[in-house]
Amino acid sequence: MRWIRAAGRGLLVLAVVLAGYGASGAQAQGGLRGRGPLTLATAGDLTGYLGPLLEGWNRAHPAERVTLVELPDSADETRAQMITDLRGGDRGRFDVLNIDVTWTSEFAAAGWIRPLPRNRFPLGSFLRPVVDTATYDGQLYAVPYVTNAGLLLYRKDVLAEEGVPPPRTWAELEHYARTIAPEHGLDGYAGQFLPYEGLTVNAAEAVYSAGGTILGDEGERVTVGSAAREGIGFLARGVRDGWIPREALEYKEEESKRAFQEGRLLFLRNWPYAYVGASAPGSAVAGKIGAAPLPGPDGPGTSVLGGSNLAVNAHAEHPDTAARLITYLTSERVQRQVLTRGALPPVRADLYRDPELIREFPYLPTLRRSVLAAAPRPKSPRYDQVSMVVQAVVHDAMTGHSTPEAAVRRLTRELADISRRG
Repeated sequence: MRWIRAAGRGLLVLAVVLAGYGASGAQAQGGLRGRGPLTLATAGDLTGYLGPLLEGWNRAHPAERVTLVELPDSADETRAQMITDLRGGDRGRFDVLNIDVTWTSEFAAAGWIRPLPRNRFPLGSFLRPVVDTATYDGQLYAVPYVTNAGLLLYRKDVLAEEGVPPPRTWAELEHYARTIAPEHGLDGYAGQFLPYEGLTVNAAEAVYSAGGTILGDEGERVTVGSAAREGIGFLARGVRDGWIPREALEYKEEESKRAFQEGRLLFLRNWPYAYVGASAPGSAVAGKIGAAPLPGPDGPGTSVLGGSNLAVNAHAEHPDTAARLITYLTSERVQRQVLTRGALPPVRADLYRDPELIREFPYLPTLRRSVLAAAPRPKSPRYDQVSMVVQAVVHDAMTGHSTPEAAVRRLTRELADISRRG
């Protein structure tokens, strides 16, 4: 099976089984009226099997056929094409959109997606934090479809040989990366440190783990403080002192996964898909890896929530069909298929306690703890600008072009400029 490269960015392809879903006889509820054909827009289906599976829905609903529209794998290109369509002011091509969790605020504030009635969807069955990624200004504007949280992958064979548990704090991580890793011919620690969305995620996790925040009030208030200096300082110190290899400054998800999978790293921050890939036959570290929550200054840290949400075009002609499709996609049966066929973390809480699934995906209990302790990326209608600022500032600090103190001052100033322009 080909795993999804875009999982760390939260652009998770709709890998679901739609066969056998019959009409339930439900009537339009919650103010959504209109049934008929739909288009579903998503990032490119890298697994190659979504289209045929959608035929199950179409056979059961000949008057409500779903046409799949695959956009580029690139997050920026997918977002750009969605926005171009939504800005048209009429129905456009896309009825249901599979959007990165960070786009919900932007699309809602612009009026491109419609508010949704909470009682139409099984929100109470989801892992609690994921619902927050689908809201803006107190209103539900999308429905969580898949979630994600960062994990610390580690070489359990190496730590067992040394007689130490996986690190729970930054100090332990740094100590092991500086001492144990070189003794075994390994680099210490890596994440996704190229200046792109992955660096925003890693930086936000460091700031959140230190007890800080970046933005408040849906992006209208800058909340950067001393905790940001501590988090950025942790990352910058790793590169300066060598326990984060300099080549990690060029890593995205796949590059960092490859380094770990080839047996070159002791520790890696990545999404769960990297655990699956590193455990597959042919991997140099298959059977030798474990997963733990991300460490923080004084204990387990805070991950950033990834994943995707399903939203409905504000001008969709058949919103009741759209809502029923979304309800189906988030049902327990389909969410199970999301995990087993797509290796994508589901939003349904009960699946993380299923013994059969845990045997197949041993990281599930750790992932559940990480999701429950996770936080969304900074919410803002201008998130793309916010992310670019975070990337640039933190990368300068990690490359030694600025100090963590200077980075915090610049971050505060530039984020304030974005808020004022808004």
